[in-house]
Amino acid sequence: MATHVLEVARSSKADAVYGELKESILSGALEPGSSIDKSTLCDRLGVSRFPVSSAISRLAFERLVVVEPQHGSFVARISIESVSERLFIRRALEGEIAAEAAMTMKDADKKALNANLAEQQSAVDAGDRAGFYALDVAFHRLLTSSLALVHSGEILDGLRSHLERVRRLLMAPPGRVQATVHEHNAVVAAIIRGDAAGARAAMDHHLRQMTQMVETFAREKPDLFSP
Repeated sequence: MATHVLEVARSSKADAVYGELKESILSGALEPGSSIDKSTLCDRLGVSRFPVSSAISRLAFERLVVVEPQHGSFVARISIESVSERLFIRRALEGEIAAEAAMTMKDADKKALNANLAEQQSAVDAGDRAGFYALDVAFHRLLTSSLALVHSGEILDGLRSHLERVRRLLMAPPGRVQATVHEHNAVVAAIIRGDAAGARAAMDHHLRQMTQMVETFAREKPDLFSP
């Protein structure tokens, strides 16, 4: 019994360290390429080396951390090739989802989209970036859930998790968050008027902005990226 309690406690600590370390990586607080100092983490979080090592192993499996034997652990650089391919898949899939929504979405779901847009604008006006991030994800999920596209939603969630770091980096420039709201509005306007081609084009335009910004950002800060 005591052994089981100890294992649960260690697992709980490992989960907590994993969550905090992952958030630091996704938010950019730990930049790509930076070293992860296990001793510093242990002291700051008040834990032993086991939960820290466990968290790093999980993040290495997720390709957010690179472990180099005899050298240490480092935040993985962002792969331009992987980001570009995942954005390509998102454009293809979400463009068709937007077009389908324009043809078949129910009025109640259209109202939910408009309500989400209003909350997005409120978050921007309040300077609530974390709130906006959550609403941004919810906006795209509403499109798949309202059409009962379960498998498409699972695919897109997987893509978003791998794009999270770069998405947050790209939201940093002044005016980008507000521009995102305008792009979302264009998608919804086309859906509401039943314009499938317009909805597809608006979604493609929205996601292409991210692709172009990634390429520009990579040229400006090459140390954060890998081929």
